[in-house]
Amino acid sequence: MCDLGPGHVPQRGPRPLLVACRYYDLGASGAQDARRLQADAGVAAGAGGAWAIRLHGRDKLKVNAVVRGACLLVREDGGEPLKLTEGDVVVSDGRQPYVLCGELGVDPLNSRDVTVDPATRTAQLGEGEDVVCISGHIDLSRDSGELLRRALPELVHVGADAAEAPMLRRLTGQPADEVRTRRAGGEFAADQLARLMFVQVLRVCLTDAAGLPPGWLCALADERLAPALRLMHGDPGHPWRLEEPARAAAMSRTSFAVRFKEAAGVPPLTYLLDWRMSMAARALRQFTVPVAALARSVGYTSESAFSNAFKRAVGVAPRRYRETAGN
Repeated sequence: MCDLGPGHVPQRGPRPLLVACRYYDLGASGAQDARRLQADAGVAAGAGGAWAIRLHGRDKLKVNAVVRGACLLVREDGGEPLKLTEGDVVVSDGRQPYVLCGELGVDPLNSRDVTVDPATRTAQLGEGEDVVCISGHIDLSRDSGELLRRALPELVHVGADAAEAPMLRRLTGQPADEVRTRRAGGEFAADQLARLMFVQVLRVCLTDAAGLPPGWLCALADERLAPALRLMHGDPGHPWRLEEPARAAAMSRTSFAVRFKEAAGVPPLTYLLDWRMSMAARALRQFTVPVAALARSVGYTSESAFSNAFKRAVGVAPRRYRETAGN
């Protein structure tokens, strides 16, 4: 679990050159849109007495904010209960279910069994409103969301005094407001809110790389590795040699390779291959760019070489992948 406070985010690097494929790269001024993220309409829940609810957001980041009172978060894979107080925010990556409750020992309701008023987007748990929570989701089921999920801790706890907590609380409740008020452009606004929520989550995680699993976000949080990572992201079609990103990191090739693998979980050029294939898969799903042109944009001089590499990474050839995706 990641339990974080405020921190600084490095300045972002060059813009990506890959046609039709954009990536996340956080900087002091914000983030580039990597995915078509969607937000589900949030829910406000009042709870009192003996109550408990099991939450499991498959293919979704689930954000919960405590607006009033206090409750416990119990992870079903073990560990001590986490006490949440007014103003706290937690973000789950959806891999493991967890329970929110007023006290231990109460059999939890499954979230799908809780009745939500469609007009007000509110629900009632137990009796009374000693505790009020708001929740929201960020949909990761589209566009290779697993790449995003793998970079995050399973659970992020943002204390009420953290710099990002007030913004996350506001953003979490906004999708429900859009649904409830039925204002023009509500669906579009909810999608933008999902992006903002995700940016805030990434900013929180970047404040303490020690709490991150190995992956691109952990590497980006390393001030020495970040310039090299941005360099490769900025031009994935370039025929990179190890000494080039190592030079950007002001390190020897050996030191760079060791440090990069520790942070990202894989060697630099393996990471680059995985990144290229992820970008290519997204382009095949969403755009009609010819496979030959796509191959060149991710660094392959021939369509056949790209097709072989893609099939090894994904399991099917590019054209078959596009057909299966419905493009």
